[in-house]
This record gives sequence, C-alpha cells and structure tokens, in this order.
Amino acid sequence: MSPVQRASRRALSITPAGDRHAAPLTRLLRVELRTEPRRPRTLVSLVVLALVPVVIGLGVSASATDPGGDRPGAGLGLITAVSGNGMMLPITALGVALRLLLPLCVCIAAADALAGEAAHGTLRGLLLAPVSRIRLVWIKAFGVLVVAVLQVAVVTGVGLLAGLIIVGGGDQLLTLSGSSVGLGAALARVALAAGWTVLQVAAVGAVALAVSAFTDHPLVVLATVVGGAIVSWLLGAIPALDWLRPVLLTSGWASLSDMLRDPVPTDGLTQSALLAGVYLVIGMTGAIVGTLRREA
Repeated sequence: MSPVQRASRRALSITPAGDRHAAPLTRLLRVELRTEPRRPRTLVSLVVLALVPVVIGLGVSASATDPGGDRPGAGLGLITAVSGNGMMLPITALGVALRLLLPLCVCIAAADALAGEAAHGTLRGLLLAPVSRIRLVWIKAFGVLVVAVLQVAVVTGVGLLAGLIIVGGGDQLLTLSGSSVGLGAALARVALAAGWTVLQVAAVGAVALAVSAFTDHPLVVLATVVGGAIVSWLLGAIPALDWLRPVLLTSGWASLSDMLRDPVPTDGLTQSALLAGVYLVIGMTGAIVGTLRREA
C-alpha cells in the first residue's frame, strides 16, 4: 500500500467504528486535496500536459521563421492563428489537450479511485471504514475533480507563459473575427475557457468513476471511457449520424474555439455545458449505485 493510500485509510478511520456518518467531511476532503497532487500519476500527467502549450508555441515560432513553413498543408487549422498572437495560445492548447490528453489523464485518476483501490485490495478496508458509501463516492469524486482542475490550470498557466515568452504578440488578443481584445478581456476569456474545460473534463471523470465502481480492473475503465470518447468523435464526424450529435459529449468540444471570436457565440458553449452537466449527474448516479452494490 502506498503512503497516500495509507493516509487516505487513516483519514477514513478517524471515528469510532459504530458511527459510520461521524467522520468530518471537511477533514476527508482536505486529505484528498493534499494527497491527489502528490500521487506519481498526477505529477506525470501534469508534466505531459505542460508540454502541450510549449510544443505548440515552439512549433508556431519555428513555422514563422521557416521559409518552407507556408508550403501547402503546413500550419493549417486553429494553431496557425497563434503565430504572433500569444494570448491565443492557452485557449488553443486547451482545445488540443481536450481532444485526448485531458480525458485520458482524468480517466486514470478516476480508474485509480475505486477500481484501482479494489485491484490493490484496499477498497475493502475503505468500504468497512466508518464512512458511508455515498460519502466515500463524493470524497473520491472530489479527488478526481481536484486532478481535473490541476490539469486544466497547468495547461492554461503554461499556455499563458509560453504565449508571452515564446510566441509574443503583446498584451492583446487578435480574435478569429479580426478584432483586437484588450488584456483584461483576453484574460477573462482564458479564465472562462478554463472553467468550461474543467466542466467537460469533470463530466468525463464522472463517467469514468461510474465505470470504476463496477469493476476491479483500472484498465477496463481506461478502455471503456477513452474508447468511448474516440468512438464518439467518429460518430460525430459522420454526416448521416447528425441526429446523434446532441447526445454526444465530445460533439460540443469544438465550441471552445468560439472563445476566440468577437462577439463570442454562446449557443454551442451553453449547450455543451448543459450536456456536460447531464453526464455529470449520470456519472455520479452510476458511481453511487455501483459502490452501494459492491460487496464489502
């Protein structure tokens, strides 16, 4: 058992065995807040995600100085607009990371929360600890949320620094609509984009936590949720299946680029936020049901 797992078990066992509801929730949440950022898989994921804006910034800078950078097919897409426009980099990096890395990293945390504990043989002790199972699920969900917030914050923060240092472009954001936005408004857009991304990643984490509650194998969680996200992308790209798009969580992720328009179109962002909220409720409900049905 790892040190952080021992700390979690000690925190869940701080009340008399006869009182399963007396464990102070704030203390349990503080334990998750302390231990989650120190886990090796969290640290590794943060390092990998921090490389995303740096690599994009270096690539954009290299393309800007490369005489062959304007060859056909090079620099196409949203990343091209980052050149000389550093304030755009954090939102672009969030969009790139949301395609796969952010869902994958949060799935790893959710898979470890319940299925990982079961695989290591520590879940039985947690289920027998003086904490109700529903409260245990919420504590684990809080830990997954902490990881999601950290990951998005790292991509956003490193994106801002890389945009200012590597890409440049001053303290204004040149939108895709051709207008300029001042520093304050640009930072507000970055913060809004980060918050919206946290909601999307949290929805993926809730679904992964639900799958984690029904299995003892973390790899099953990764294969199910990440594979489901990839299939969702593929289904959303088929015109004949447009009727499925309103229920596909990934179909709204492209709306993040609307943050770079002036004025900001809110329809896609609002719909995808509401859909993420629905997936959050479904995921948490599934996680609670799965945990309640587990044998101690």
